Amino acid sequence: MKHLFLTTAICILSATGGIAADDSTWTYSACVDYARQHNISLQKLQVGEQTAAYDLEEAKAQWQPSLDFATTHGVNNYPWADSRNNTYSSSYGFNAGWTVWNGGQRENTIRRDKINVEISRLATDDLMRSIETDLLQVYLNILYARESIAIYEEASKLSKAQAERARQLMEAGRASKVDYAQLNSQYEQDRYALVNARGTYDTRRMELKKLLELGIDTEISLADVEWTAEQILAALPDVDESYRLALDTDVKLRSLALEAEGSKIDIDIAKASGRPKISLNAAVATGYNAPGAAFGNSMKQNFNEALGLTLSIPILDNKKSRTAVARARAQQLDARLDIQQRHTDLAQLVENWYIDTRSAQARYSAAGEQLVSAELTHELTSEQFNLGLVNPIELMSAHNDLIEARHSLLQAKYMAILGQKMIEFYRTSTITLN
Repeated sequence: MKHLFLTTAICILSATGGIAADDSTWTYSACVDYARQHNISLQKLQVGEQTAAYDLEEAKAQWQPSLDFATTHGVNNYPWADSRNNTYSSSYGFNAGWTVWNGGQRENTIRRDKINVEISRLATDDLMRSIETDLLQVYLNILYARESIAIYEEASKLSKAQAERARQLMEAGRASKVDYAQLNSQYEQDRYALVNARGTYDTRRMELKKLLELGIDTEISLADVEWTAEQILAALPDVDESYRLALDTDVKLRSLALEAEGSKIDIDIAKASGRPKISLNAAVATGYNAPGAAFGNSMKQNFNEALGLTLSIPILDNKKSRTAVARARAQQLDARLDIQQRHTDLAQLVENWYIDTRSAQARYSAAGEQLVSAELTHELTSEQFNLGLVNPIELMSAHNDLIEARHSLLQAKYMAILGQKMIEFYRTSTITLN
Protein backbone atom coordinates (compact mmCIF):
# COMPACT_ATOMS: atom_id res chain seq x y z
CA MET A 1 0.00 0.00 0.00
CA LYS A 2 2.98 2.28 0.48
CA HIS A 3 3.21 3.05 -3.22
CA LEU A 4 -0.50 3.71 -3.63
CA PHE A 5 -0.03 7.38 -2.87
CA LEU A 6 2.83 7.80 -5.35
CA THR A 7 0.86 6.09 -8.11
CA THR A 8 -2.14 8.26 -7.40
CA ALA A 9 -0.02 11.37 -7.24
CA ILE A 10 1.34 10.74 -10.71
CA CYS A 11 -2.17 10.23 -12.04
CA ILE A 12 -3.35 13.42 -10.40
CA LEU A 13 -0.75 15.52 -12.22
CA SER A 14 -3.55 16.13 -14.70
CA ALA A 15 -6.04 17.15 -11.99
CA THR A 16 -7.82 20.50 -11.47
CA GLY A 17 -11.16 22.30 -11.07
CA GLY A 18 -13.39 24.02 -8.53
CA ILE A 19 -15.09 22.07 -5.73
CA ALA A 20 -18.60 22.75 -4.56
CA ALA A 21 -19.19 22.46 -0.83
CA ASP A 22 -20.77 19.14 0.09
CA ASP A 23 -23.39 18.58 2.75
CA SER A 24 -21.05 16.76 5.14
CA THR A 25 -17.45 17.50 6.07
CA TRP A 26 -15.30 14.65 7.31
CA THR A 27 -12.13 14.85 9.35
CA TYR A 28 -9.66 11.97 9.30
CA SER A 29 -10.57 10.97 12.85
CA ALA A 30 -14.28 10.99 11.89
CA CYS A 31 -13.51 8.63 9.00
CA VAL A 32 -11.67 6.26 11.35
CA ASP A 33 -14.50 6.31 13.90
CA TYR A 34 -17.11 5.66 11.22
CA ALA A 35 -15.10 2.77 9.73
CA ARG A 36 -14.71 1.24 13.18
CA GLN A 37 -18.49 1.13 13.53
CA HIS A 38 -19.59 0.26 9.99
CA ASN A 39 -16.85 -1.61 8.14
CA ILE A 40 -18.29 -4.99 7.14
CA SER A 41 -14.99 -6.89 7.20
CA LEU A 42 -14.37 -5.56 10.69
CA GLN A 43 -17.81 -6.64 11.84
CA LYS A 44 -17.23 -10.15 10.47
CA LEU A 45 -14.03 -10.43 12.49
CA GLN A 46 -15.92 -9.27 15.56
CA VAL A 47 -18.33 -12.15 14.96
CA GLY A 48 -15.27 -14.39 14.87
CA GLU A 49 -14.31 -13.04 18.31
CA GLN A 50 -17.70 -14.10 19.65
CA THR A 51 -17.31 -17.56 18.12
CA ALA A 52 -13.92 -17.97 19.80
CA ALA A 53 -15.48 -16.94 23.11
CA TYR A 54 -18.17 -19.59 22.67
CA ASP A 55 -15.49 -22.21 22.01
CA LEU A 56 -13.78 -21.22 25.26
CA GLU A 57 -17.05 -21.43 27.15
CA GLU A 58 -17.64 -24.91 25.75
CA ALA A 59 -14.12 -26.02 26.70
CA LYS A 60 -14.60 -24.86 30.30
CA ALA A 61 -17.89 -26.74 30.46
CA GLN A 62 -16.02 -30.02 29.91
CA TRP A 63 -15.17 -29.96 33.61
CA GLN A 64 -18.85 -30.38 34.40
CA PRO A 65 -20.55 -33.78 34.47
CA SER A 66 -22.99 -34.77 31.76
CA LEU A 67 -26.55 -35.85 32.57
CA ASP A 68 -29.28 -37.16 30.33
CA PHE A 69 -32.62 -38.85 30.60
CA ALA A 70 -33.46 -41.80 28.34
CA THR A 71 -36.61 -43.78 27.87
CA THR A 72 -37.19 -46.78 25.62
CA HIS A 73 -40.48 -48.37 24.56
CA GLY A 74 -40.94 -51.57 22.61
CA VAL A 75 -43.64 -54.00 21.49
CA ASN A 76 -42.96 -57.63 20.56
CA ASN A 77 -45.34 -59.91 18.65
CA TYR A 78 -45.22 -63.73 18.88
CA PRO A 79 -47.75 -64.98 16.28
CA TRP A 80 -47.39 -68.70 16.97
CA ALA A 81 -46.86 -68.57 20.72
CA ASP A 82 -49.05 -70.86 22.86
CA SER A 83 -49.94 -68.12 25.30
CA ARG A 84 -49.32 -64.39 25.11
CA ASN A 85 -48.76 -63.17 21.60
CA ASN A 86 -47.89 -59.54 22.34
CA THR A 87 -45.64 -57.99 25.00
CA TYR A 88 -44.78 -54.41 25.86
CA SER A 89 -41.69 -53.20 27.63
CA SER A 90 -40.39 -49.78 28.62
CA SER A 91 -37.43 -48.39 30.51
CA TYR A 92 -36.70 -45.02 32.12
CA GLY A 93 -33.36 -43.82 33.37
CA PHE A 94 -30.99 -40.98 34.20
CA ASN A 95 -27.39 -41.40 33.07
CA ALA A 96 -24.52 -39.27 34.37
CA GLY A 97 -20.90 -39.20 33.35
CA TRP A 98 -17.80 -37.28 34.32
CA THR A 99 -14.30 -37.42 32.93
CA VAL A 100 -11.92 -37.71 35.85
CA TRP A 101 -8.74 -37.40 33.77
CA ASN A 102 -8.03 -37.44 30.04
CA GLY A 103 -4.29 -36.97 29.92
CA GLY A 104 -4.46 -33.19 30.42
CA GLN A 105 -6.34 -32.63 27.17
CA ARG A 106 -9.17 -30.77 28.87
CA GLU A 107 -6.92 -28.29 30.71
CA ASN A 108 -4.79 -27.65 27.64
CA THR A 109 -7.82 -27.16 25.43
CA ILE A 110 -9.01 -24.39 27.75
CA ARG A 111 -5.58 -22.75 27.59
CA ARG A 112 -5.58 -23.03 23.79
CA ASP A 113 -9.06 -21.54 23.48
CA LYS A 114 -8.07 -18.62 25.70
CA ILE A 115 -5.21 -17.91 23.32
CA ASN A 116 -7.58 -18.24 20.34
CA VAL A 117 -9.87 -15.62 21.89
CA GLU A 118 -6.94 -13.21 22.19
CA ILE A 119 -5.76 -14.00 18.65
CA SER A 120 -9.25 -13.27 17.32
CA ARG A 121 -9.26 -9.93 19.12
CA LEU A 122 -5.83 -9.07 17.73
CA ALA A 123 -7.00 -9.98 14.22
CA THR A 124 -9.75 -7.39 14.59
CA ASP A 125 -7.23 -4.83 15.86
CA ASP A 126 -4.85 -5.62 13.00
CA LEU A 127 -7.57 -5.09 10.39
CA MET A 128 -8.48 -1.80 12.04
CA ARG A 129 -4.84 -0.74 11.82
CA SER A 130 -4.84 -1.57 8.10
CA ILE A 131 -8.04 0.41 7.64
CA GLU A 132 -6.48 3.39 9.42
CA THR A 133 -3.44 3.41 7.14
CA ASP A 134 -5.58 2.87 4.04
CA LEU A 135 -7.80 5.76 5.10
CA LEU A 136 -4.73 7.92 5.66
CA GLN A 137 -3.46 7.35 2.14
CA VAL A 138 -6.86 7.83 0.52
CA TYR A 139 -7.52 10.91 2.65
CA LEU A 140 -4.21 12.49 1.65
CA ASN A 141 -4.83 11.55 -1.98
CA ILE A 142 -8.07 13.52 -1.89
CA LEU A 143 -6.41 16.54 -0.28
CA TYR A 144 -3.69 16.34 -2.92
CA ALA A 145 -6.27 16.20 -5.69
CA ARG A 146 -8.12 19.16 -4.23
CA GLU A 147 -4.98 21.29 -4.05
CA SER A 148 -4.08 20.22 -7.56
CA ILE A 149 -7.38 21.68 -8.64
CA ALA A 150 -6.33 25.13 -7.51
CA ILE A 151 -3.10 24.83 -9.50
CA TYR A 152 -4.93 24.03 -12.73
CA GLU A 153 -7.56 26.66 -12.10
CA GLU A 154 -4.82 29.24 -11.90
CA ALA A 155 -3.12 27.73 -14.94
CA SER A 156 -6.36 27.97 -16.91
CA LYS A 157 -6.82 31.61 -15.94
CA LEU A 158 -3.27 32.43 -16.95
CA SER A 159 -3.44 30.63 -20.29
CA LYS A 160 -6.81 32.22 -21.04
CA ALA A 161 -5.41 35.67 -20.35
CA GLN A 162 -2.37 34.93 -22.51
CA ALA A 163 -4.56 33.70 -25.36
CA GLU A 164 -6.70 36.85 -25.09
CA ARG A 165 -3.59 39.02 -25.11
CA ALA A 166 -2.33 37.17 -28.20
CA ARG A 167 -5.68 37.82 -29.91
CA GLN A 168 -5.38 41.54 -29.15
CA LEU A 169 -1.81 41.60 -30.48
CA MET A 170 -2.93 39.72 -33.58
CA GLU A 171 -5.70 42.25 -34.23
CA ALA A 172 -3.17 45.03 -33.75
CA GLY A 173 -0.88 43.38 -36.26
CA ARG A 174 1.83 42.67 -33.70
CA ALA A 175 1.31 38.89 -33.59
CA SER A 176 0.47 36.26 -36.15
CA LYS A 177 -2.47 33.89 -36.27
CA VAL A 178 -0.04 31.08 -35.51
CA ASP A 179 0.95 32.79 -32.28
CA TYR A 180 -2.67 33.14 -31.25
CA ALA A 181 -3.46 29.53 -32.23
CA GLN A 182 -0.58 28.19 -30.16
CA LEU A 183 -1.57 30.08 -27.02
CA ASN A 184 -5.23 29.27 -27.49
CA SER A 185 -4.24 25.60 -27.80
CA GLN A 186 -2.41 25.91 -24.47
CA TYR A 187 -5.62 27.26 -22.92
CA GLU A 188 -7.62 24.33 -24.30
CA GLN A 189 -5.06 21.89 -22.89
CA ASP A 190 -5.37 23.47 -19.46
CA ARG A 191 -9.15 23.26 -19.66
CA TYR A 192 -8.88 19.59 -20.59
CA ALA A 193 -6.57 19.04 -17.63
CA LEU A 194 -9.17 20.75 -15.47
CA VAL A 195 -11.84 18.27 -16.59
CA ASN A 196 -9.50 15.34 -15.86
CA ALA A 197 -8.72 16.76 -12.44
CA ARG A 198 -12.35 16.95 -11.45
CA GLY A 199 -12.82 13.35 -12.53
CA THR A 200 -9.75 12.31 -10.54
CA TYR A 201 -11.04 14.10 -7.47
CA ASP A 202 -14.40 12.33 -7.75
CA THR A 203 -12.63 8.99 -8.17
CA ARG A 204 -10.59 9.52 -5.01
CA ARG A 205 -13.72 10.43 -3.08
CA MET A 206 -15.36 7.26 -4.37
CA GLU A 207 -12.43 5.26 -3.00
CA LEU A 208 -13.02 6.83 0.41
CA LYS A 209 -16.75 6.09 0.26
CA LYS A 210 -15.99 2.48 -0.62
CA LEU A 211 -13.60 2.19 2.30
CA LEU A 212 -16.23 3.65 4.63
CA GLU A 213 -19.02 1.46 3.22
CA LEU A 214 -21.03 4.56 2.28
CA GLY A 215 -23.90 4.53 -0.19
CA ILE A 216 -23.57 5.78 -3.74
CA ASP A 217 -25.83 8.76 -3.04
CA THR A 218 -23.78 9.96 -0.04
CA GLU A 219 -22.04 13.28 -0.51
CA ILE A 220 -18.68 13.64 1.20
CA SER A 221 -16.05 16.35 1.48
CA LEU A 222 -12.94 16.58 3.64
CA ALA A 223 -12.00 19.11 6.27
CA ASP A 224 -9.10 21.39 5.40
CA VAL A 225 -5.74 20.48 6.90
CA GLU A 226 -2.83 22.90 6.80
CA TRP A 227 0.84 22.17 7.39
CA THR A 228 3.61 24.71 7.67
CA ALA A 229 6.95 24.31 5.95
CA GLU A 230 8.48 23.69 9.38
CA GLN A 231 6.12 20.77 9.97
CA ILE A 232 6.81 19.30 6.54
CA LEU A 233 10.57 19.54 7.05
CA ALA A 234 10.53 18.50 10.71
CA ALA A 235 13.39 16.25 11.81
CA LEU A 236 12.53 12.57 12.02
CA PRO A 237 13.02 10.58 15.23
CA ASP A 238 15.82 8.06 15.56
CA VAL A 239 15.24 5.15 13.19
CA ASP A 240 16.48 2.49 15.64
CA GLU A 241 14.15 3.79 18.31
CA SER A 242 11.27 3.73 15.82
CA TYR A 243 12.03 0.12 14.95
CA ARG A 244 12.04 -0.90 18.62
CA LEU A 245 8.74 0.88 19.19
CA ALA A 246 7.31 -0.75 16.07
CA LEU A 247 8.16 -4.16 17.52
CA ASP A 248 6.42 -3.23 20.78
CA THR A 249 3.26 -1.84 19.17
CA ASP A 250 2.85 -4.24 16.25
CA VAL A 251 -0.39 -6.19 16.63
CA LYS A 252 0.54 -8.80 14.04
CA LEU A 253 3.74 -9.63 15.91
CA ARG A 254 1.81 -10.12 19.16
CA SER A 255 -0.61 -12.38 17.33
CA LEU A 256 2.25 -14.48 15.92
CA ALA A 257 3.77 -14.79 19.39
CA LEU A 258 0.44 -16.12 20.65
CA GLU A 259 0.31 -18.54 17.73
CA ALA A 260 3.72 -19.86 18.76
CA GLU A 261 2.53 -20.25 22.34
CA GLY A 262 -0.63 -21.95 21.14
CA SER A 263 1.31 -24.40 18.98
CA LYS A 264 3.24 -25.48 22.08
CA ILE A 265 -0.08 -26.22 23.78
CA ASP A 266 -1.20 -28.09 20.65
CA ILE A 267 1.75 -30.44 21.21
CA ASP A 268 0.52 -31.16 24.76
CA ILE A 269 -3.02 -31.75 23.46
CA ALA A 270 -1.71 -34.13 20.82
CA LYS A 271 0.32 -36.05 23.42
CA ALA A 272 -2.75 -36.34 25.65
CA SER A 273 -4.56 -38.39 23.02
CA GLY A 274 -2.09 -41.24 23.64
CA ARG A 275 -2.46 -41.25 27.46
CA PRO A 276 -4.87 -43.30 29.61
CA LYS A 277 -8.28 -41.84 30.38
CA ILE A 278 -10.42 -42.27 33.48
CA SER A 279 -14.15 -41.63 33.52
CA LEU A 280 -16.88 -42.05 36.14
CA ASN A 281 -20.39 -43.16 35.19
CA ALA A 282 -23.61 -43.40 37.19
CA ALA A 283 -27.18 -44.35 36.32
CA VAL A 284 -30.59 -44.62 37.93
CA ALA A 285 -33.16 -46.61 35.95
CA THR A 286 -36.39 -48.57 36.09
CA GLY A 287 -38.77 -50.27 33.68
CA TYR A 288 -42.16 -51.81 33.04
CA ASN A 289 -43.12 -55.04 31.24
CA ALA A 290 -46.58 -56.07 30.16
CA PRO A 291 -48.32 -58.32 30.57
CA GLY A 292 -47.04 -58.70 34.10
CA ALA A 293 -47.27 -56.91 37.40
CA ALA A 294 -49.11 -53.66 37.80
CA PHE A 295 -47.31 -50.60 36.49
CA GLY A 296 -46.45 -49.26 39.94
CA ASN A 297 -45.17 -52.55 41.28
CA SER A 298 -43.21 -53.23 38.08
CA MET A 299 -41.54 -49.83 38.24
CA LYS A 300 -40.64 -50.45 41.88
CA GLN A 301 -39.28 -53.94 41.32
CA ASN A 302 -37.22 -52.91 38.28
CA PHE A 303 -35.70 -49.85 39.93
CA ASN A 304 -31.88 -50.08 39.92
CA GLU A 305 -28.80 -47.94 40.52
CA ALA A 306 -25.38 -48.29 38.88
CA LEU A 307 -21.98 -46.75 39.47
CA GLY A 308 -18.91 -47.45 37.37
CA LEU A 309 -15.32 -46.36 36.83
CA THR A 310 -13.75 -46.80 33.40
CA LEU A 311 -10.04 -46.84 32.61
CA SER A 312 -9.17 -46.61 28.92
CA ILE A 313 -5.57 -47.28 27.89
CA PRO A 314 -4.75 -46.70 24.21
CA ILE A 315 -2.42 -49.33 22.78
CA LEU A 316 -2.55 -48.96 19.00
CA ASP A 317 -4.22 -45.96 17.37
CA ASN A 318 -2.88 -46.21 13.80
CA LYS A 319 -0.21 -43.58 14.62
CA LYS A 320 -2.86 -40.92 15.14
CA SER A 321 -1.27 -39.64 18.34
CA ARG A 322 2.28 -39.66 16.96
CA THR A 323 1.19 -37.91 13.76
CA ALA A 324 -0.74 -35.30 15.73
CA VAL A 325 2.35 -34.50 17.80
CA ALA A 326 4.55 -34.26 14.70
CA ARG A 327 2.03 -31.97 13.00
CA ALA A 328 1.87 -29.72 16.09
CA ARG A 329 5.68 -29.49 16.21
CA ALA A 330 5.74 -28.48 12.54
CA GLN A 331 3.18 -25.76 13.27
CA GLN A 332 5.32 -24.54 16.16
CA LEU A 333 8.36 -24.24 13.89
CA ASP A 334 6.26 -22.43 11.28
CA ALA A 335 5.05 -19.98 13.92
CA ARG A 336 8.62 -19.21 14.98
CA LEU A 337 9.63 -18.61 11.37
CA ASP A 338 6.66 -16.27 10.94
CA ILE A 339 7.90 -14.24 13.91
CA GLN A 340 11.37 -13.95 12.41
CA GLN A 341 9.87 -12.93 9.06
CA ARG A 342 7.72 -10.27 10.73
CA HIS A 343 10.80 -8.79 12.44
CA THR A 344 12.48 -8.55 9.05
CA ASP A 345 9.39 -7.06 7.39
CA LEU A 346 9.01 -4.42 10.09
CA ALA A 347 12.66 -3.43 9.81
CA GLN A 348 12.30 -3.01 6.04
CA LEU A 349 9.02 -1.11 6.33
CA VAL A 350 10.36 1.35 8.87
CA GLU A 351 13.60 1.89 6.97
CA ASN A 352 11.77 2.37 3.65
CA TRP A 353 9.49 4.99 5.18
CA TYR A 354 12.51 6.85 6.52
CA ILE A 355 14.19 6.76 3.10
CA ASP A 356 11.05 7.90 1.29
CA THR A 357 10.29 10.64 3.82
CA ARG A 358 13.78 12.10 3.82
CA SER A 359 13.78 12.01 0.02
CA ALA A 360 10.41 13.79 -0.07
CA GLN A 361 11.63 16.44 2.36
CA ALA A 362 14.72 17.04 0.23
CA ARG A 363 12.54 17.30 -2.89
CA TYR A 364 10.23 19.70 -1.07
CA SER A 365 13.12 22.04 -0.26
CA ALA A 366 14.44 21.86 -3.83
CA ALA A 367 10.94 22.28 -5.30
CA GLY A 368 10.40 25.40 -3.21
CA GLU A 369 13.46 27.02 -4.75
CA GLN A 370 12.46 25.76 -8.19
CA LEU A 371 9.01 27.31 -7.78
CA VAL A 372 10.44 30.73 -6.88
CA SER A 373 12.61 30.60 -9.99
CA ALA A 374 9.72 29.37 -12.18
CA GLU A 375 7.39 32.14 -10.94
CA LEU A 376 9.99 34.80 -11.63
CA THR A 377 10.73 33.37 -15.07
CA HIS A 378 7.05 33.19 -15.93
CA GLU A 379 6.45 36.75 -14.78
CA LEU A 380 9.35 38.12 -16.81
CA THR A 381 8.47 36.04 -19.86
CA SER A 382 4.85 37.23 -19.72
CA GLU A 383 5.99 40.86 -19.61
CA GLN A 384 8.36 40.30 -22.52
CA PHE A 385 5.58 38.61 -24.51
CA ASN A 386 3.28 41.57 -23.92
CA LEU A 387 6.03 43.76 -25.30
CA GLY A 388 6.49 41.43 -28.24
CA LEU A 389 10.02 40.46 -27.24
CA VAL A 390 9.49 36.68 -26.98
CA ASN A 391 7.53 34.18 -29.04
CA PRO A 392 4.61 32.02 -27.82
CA ILE A 393 6.79 28.92 -27.55
CA GLU A 394 8.92 30.54 -24.86
CA LEU A 395 5.83 31.75 -23.04
CA MET A 396 4.23 28.32 -23.15
CA SER A 397 7.48 26.76 -21.90
CA ALA A 398 7.57 29.13 -18.95
CA HIS A 399 3.89 28.45 -18.30
CA ASN A 400 4.37 24.66 -18.25
CA ASP A 401 7.49 24.95 -16.09
CA LEU A 402 5.48 26.92 -13.56
CA ILE A 403 2.73 24.28 -13.43
CA GLU A 404 5.30 21.50 -13.09
CA ALA A 405 7.10 23.34 -10.28
CA ARG A 406 3.86 23.80 -8.35
CA HIS A 407 2.99 20.14 -8.73
CA SER A 408 6.46 19.01 -7.73
CA LEU A 409 6.21 21.05 -4.54
CA LEU A 410 2.72 19.73 -3.83
CA GLN A 411 3.66 16.12 -4.45
CA ALA A 412 6.78 16.35 -2.26
CA LYS A 413 4.69 17.97 0.47
CA TYR A 414 2.16 15.14 0.64
CA MET A 415 4.77 12.41 0.31
CA ALA A 416 6.65 13.94 3.26
CA ILE A 417 3.45 14.20 5.32
CA LEU A 418 2.47 10.62 4.49
CA GLY A 419 5.90 9.35 5.53
CA GLN A 420 5.85 11.30 8.80
CA LYS A 421 2.40 9.98 9.70
CA MET A 422 3.34 6.39 8.88
CA ILE A 423 6.46 6.65 11.05
CA GLU A 424 4.27 8.10 13.79
CA PHE A 425 1.91 5.16 13.38
CA TYR A 426 4.66 2.56 13.68
CA ARG A 427 5.90 4.28 16.84
CA THR A 428 2.60 4.92 18.63
CA SER A 429 -0.15 3.00 16.76
CA THR A 430 -1.98 6.32 16.34
CA ILE A 431 -2.33 8.83 13.53
CA THR A 432 -3.17 12.51 13.92
CA LEU A 433 -3.22 14.82 10.92
CA ASN A 434 -3.16 18.13 12.75
